[in-house]
Amino acid sequence: MIRLDDLMAMRERDSMDMLGALHGLPEQCARAWELGQAAALPKADRVDGVVVTGLGGSAIGGDLLRTYAAAVASVPVAVNRDYVLPRHVGPHTLVFAVSYSGNTEETLSAYREAREKGAPVVAITTGGRLGALAGEDGVPLIVVPAGLAPRAATGYLFLPMLSLLSRLGLIAPVEEEVAEMVAVLTELRSRLEPGVPAPENPAKTLAWELLGNVPVVWGASGTTEVVAQRWKGQFNENAKIAAYWNAFPELNHNEIVGFEHPRQVLDHLYLVILRDPDDHPRVKKRMAITADLVRHRVSGLKEIEAAGRSRLARMYSLIYIGDYTSVYLAFLYGVDPGPVRVIDYLKQAMAD
Repeated sequence: MIRLDDLMAMRERDSMDMLGALHGLPEQCARAWELGQAAALPKADRVDGVVVTGLGGSAIGGDLLRTYAAAVASVPVAVNRDYVLPRHVGPHTLVFAVSYSGNTEETLSAYREAREKGAPVVAITTGGRLGALAGEDGVPLIVVPAGLAPRAATGYLFLPMLSLLSRLGLIAPVEEEVAEMVAVLTELRSRLEPGVPAPENPAKTLAWELLGNVPVVWGASGTTEVVAQRWKGQFNENAKIAAYWNAFPELNHNEIVGFEHPRQVLDHLYLVILRDPDDHPRVKKRMAITADLVRHRVSGLKEIEAAGRSRLARMYSLIYIGDYTSVYLAFLYGVDPGPVRVIDYLKQAMAD
């Protein structure tokens, strides 16, 4: 175990500088927006739908786009995590092919299919095979900075797409929201970064409470659902622990019944409920009732409120807290938050 106020010990264990990537998130988001503003627009006489195709950290930006766009976009946005695209994709479907490395085999397969179907395509990558194909095909290409773990590059893998949707008129202008999001993250960083001692640092405090427990993160459909999913993935990849997520109101129709057995498992579950002012009033009531129902059946429960006025700021404020918490939890378990050796092994085994 590494003490969370021992900066030198944390940095020595942090081989991929995940703490540095977290520190740079506000600046990353500002730069990502600029990349989207400067990118070439796809050639399309009309767009009836949007599909983001990607996997893992490269797909989470699509989930953020889908959630954000659901309430404001004039067309549906879907996320594809597969070798093949949905059958409906065609000449009037805008396809974002997103692969941070540029070599994700499922994304390359879906990219080729999008080209065969005549869909307008935008590629987002650091390079790799996807970058080469987009260059050869004359497809709009957004090259984002390399050197990060894909899961640490959410700004680069989300905001350029949002920027293009705004420029295409599929959503209203969001420059002010982006500016507020960067400001909120910058302020939040001053309370989450490693130099802030544990008693005054909400991410360090939560990491201590989660130590020895299995996090179960609950969000709400339409607001924090994808953020809960993001927390789960960050606990998996950074802290190397089991974690789970679900969303209101769906979880009230199944998962809530499962808090009776086995007792030895329930004693090590820690619930985190993510809350947003835009949660449906009935969902807010469900959250309160559900928290009262399960509080005494689990190891712990914490409710976390989003910060900021705009939807973007609130989504990313919760993401930032979860990201920092997962990295601090990695240090408490004595593990390096950067490498994901199991995924690397799987990719190599598939290549062989």
